[in-house]
Amino acid sequence: MKKQITFSEKGHRSSVAGTTIFHYLPNQHTYHVGHFIFLDYVPPFTRQERMLPNTGFAHPHRGIATITYVLSGEAEHFDSRGHRAKVHSGGVQWMKAGNGIIHDETMNADSKTTNPLNHGFQFWVNLPANIKKENPDYMALQSDELPTITLANDIGWLKVVVGEYNGFHSNIPTYANQYLFHIHLKAGEKFQYMTEKGKEYALFPPQHTVIVNEMEVQAGTLIGFDNHQSLIEIVNKSDSNADILLFGGEKYTEPFVAYGPFVMSSEDEIRIAYSDYQNGKYGKILYT
Repeated sequence: MKKQITFSEKGHRSSVAGTTIFHYLPNQHTYHVGHFIFLDYVPPFTRQERMLPNTGFAHPHRGIATITYVLSGEAEHFDSRGHRAKVHSGGVQWMKAGNGIIHDETMNADSKTTNPLNHGFQFWVNLPANIKKENPDYMALQSDELPTITLANDIGWLKVVVGEYNGFHSNIPTYANQYLFHIHLKAGEKFQYMTEKGKEYALFPPQHTVIVNEMEVQAGTLIGFDNHQSLIEIVNKSDSNADILLFGGEKYTEPFVAYGPFVMSSEDEIRIAYSDYQNGKYGKILYT
């Protein structure tokens, strides 16, 4: 039995600092998929001049963790807790905002490759209420630090960005049963994944149209599924390799309120989050 597709979302286009971004979560169909409550996709673009983080883009967060996954390019990160890092093509950076942080990041062409394109995703993960009170943290993992498994019969590979697959675990911290997989499926091949009952799942093919449970899913379309334990089948009928993101996990069951860059357990906590930020309690970014 195959899972039923419950929604299809093309995203809303916007521009941030001159960069085109498509926003997929939350949407008119759902507020979240598992603990994932926000998803922005940056389609491929070429950066002509190297952009450096600056105070013009710096912004706060509280109550969430951000996950920036770089398909190609280079993401540079600064924050008010003193973390600084560059993540290259295929790498990921995770930031736990916890009880408050200010961060700044940009995407540039990868200085370690000749590929001029920038291409990636940013997710927000809703933290459990007790974790929202913890101090911020940060982790950067390059592509070769993430488990990448060659799929049976050499149909492609699967990278574990978050969570676990067949005994292979990512080192990105999680506070629930959640996962983010990058599936690279060769032309003409089929991949099947048996889901768990009660878990929430979504799938996104950024640049290639694929067949999912016998339905054509166009490039740049986010789809969601029902919560029954059943099969997700992905077929790549094209003449080129296809990349697909599959993500989700257990449902977030605690009350929460999202407002701007803060996701807290109540409206009172939202007000406190803004007050603490305005009073300088999140610190300052030191760029040098």
